[in-house]
Amino acid sequence: MLVPATMLALAAAPLDPSEGRTASHIPHSHTHAREEIDEEHGPLLLQLTYTGEVMGNASGGLRRGTRYLDNLDIVFEADLERLAGWRGAQIHVYGLYNNGRSISELAGDAHAVSNIETGVSALRLYEAWIDQKIGDTLSLRAGLYDLNSEFDSLEAAGLFVSSPNGIGTDFAQSGQNGPSIFPSTSLAARLQVEPAEGWAIRAAVLDGVPGDPDHPGRTVVRLGGGDGALLVGELQAPVGGGKLLLGHWQYTARFEPNDGSDPAKGNHGTYVRGEYPLVSSGDRKVDGFFRLGAARGRYNMFDSFAGGGLKFSGWIPGRPDDEFGVAVAAGFTSDSYRAAADASSAEVAIEATYRTQMTPWLAIQPSVHYIHNPSADRNIPAALLLGLRAEASFSLAGF
Repeated sequence: MLVPATMLALAAAPLDPSEGRTASHIPHSHTHAREEIDEEHGPLLLQLTYTGEVMGNASGGLRRGTRYLDNLDIVFEADLERLAGWRGAQIHVYGLYNNGRSISELAGDAHAVSNIETGVSALRLYEAWIDQKIGDTLSLRAGLYDLNSEFDSLEAAGLFVSSPNGIGTDFAQSGQNGPSIFPSTSLAARLQVEPAEGWAIRAAVLDGVPGDPDHPGRTVVRLGGGDGALLVGELQAPVGGGKLLLGHWQYTARFEPNDGSDPAKGNHGTYVRGEYPLVSSGDRKVDGFFRLGAARGRYNMFDSFAGGGLKFSGWIPGRPDDEFGVAVAAGFTSDSYRAAADASSAEVAIEATYRTQMTPWLAIQPSVHYIHNPSADRNIPAALLLGLRAEASFSLAGF
């Protein structure tokens, strides 16, 4: 018999290393899709995270102005083994609300300067999956699934608010409606093997077109119709106190090339990214991260991507939980896209940010962004943006 929830925990915990979105979008405090529900707090978890952000374009871009963006995550998880004796099974249900305001319509960028921008106001079912562990090393996950919650994701990069520090733009740009990431997800099946500590091999098959491109605010599951599938594989390897990721993705459907010729198959890409602790002295830490990616230039705006940054933790006296960092992300346009759109060679985005933990449940994060060649458009001047983000996270766990 379940006892009513006995603990109300207010927390703004750091992002789980296995979580991404950096769609990517995942607010820094969000801890959804964890491998296990906390044993101490019981088999049920309800978590609410509200993120509000004021961001303004101070100069350049398409036009000056300010926007208020927000994001509400409602996450429910249940350990079915402890609830019903279903050994190794866990359920995860995730609802999402965004007000749909856009800062990129002012900056004119392609990378997406805020990772909580959606462009459409909507309350939607974002994820709904079941995870089944098989033995100690194997797990199978199936349902509505954000692939960036596990693929192409690093903990150190989760500090930053701009999207390319989550999933690389070379991957995020792909597909008819993007891959299955924030804010639209698709049905998927993911298999993961962890043969040794720090090592992981994961592979996923996903519907090639998440949601409905004609109705972006809806949660739609629609298979067939030429959607094809998205196939993703990733190898994770430990490197000292850090890790290295090597991934490959490929669509099975046909895509129209940038030059307007007949649709054909072959839309694919590869990425490598890693993070490593550069300094660790008491509470003071410096983590470095990088990412390199390539996508088939015939079908995509960017055919290559390079990014990286530094995250500093514990360097502010009396503020051990505060973090700050700087990151850069560059997307390089393909030959065929430049020819079709008379585009420049690249868009480069630089971010500097500082996150301070005001209370156990509330964090404040100012950020500064400089975007060179927004959308690789020769007619859009470099943009300078200032942002202020607040995150409040509340968790209710029950026995």
